[in-house]
Amino acid sequence: MNILYPVVLAVPAHVRNITGREKVVFLSRFAREALKYSADLQNIDLPVLEKDTNGTPVPVNDIFWSISHKPEYVAGVVAPSKTGIDIEKIRPVSGGLFQKTAQPHEWSLSFSHSDENLFFRYWTAKEAVLKAVGTGIADLLKCQVYQIPDDNHMVLEYKGQQWWVEHVFWENHIAAVVQNDLPIQWIIRSSNYGHDIR
Repeated sequence: MNILYPVVLAVPAHVRNITGREKVVFLSRFAREALKYSADLQNIDLPVLEKDTNGTPVPVNDIFWSISHKPEYVAGVVAPSKTGIDIEKIRPVSGGLFQKTAQPHEWSLSFSHSDENLFFRYWTAKEAVLKAVGTGIADLLKCQVYQIPDDNHMVLEYKGQQWWVEHVFWENHIAAVVQNDLPIQWIIRSSNYGHDIR
């Protein structure tokens, strides 16, 4: 693997009105289509993928994987080392959520022009790292933003290890992926454009 391909797919419009368990099942299955697309771009044949008893993706043949799904988009990525991916729609959030997501010294690292953008950069980066290590959201405050090199990258620290994360923005959404040591090429199949945005 020379390039990491995180793939984001727009959820079909007719599915967005489905609710309950049926929607969750569809989104999970559709996220695996994004995962397969990521694998195909890297010429990897994905075997049957399973999760452990904690719901953490189990690597297969030294291939690590992660998925994420929201009502409008799903995402998937395969990688040669631990990885995680997360997507969110950017929207207003309460001040209390800021406090539950990061500590004051973490917030002081950024001179962001949009509080919501900054919040979701932190949230998705932390989620991606916690997915990579198989830890739940309970460790959100223990996973800390360490450095913000630019508008699309963050360095996080969790349990003594540093993690590089890359962000991408489109249509009022954000995605974050653990970068590992590979260059990244995002594939976004957007509902409004009908083609890849890279």
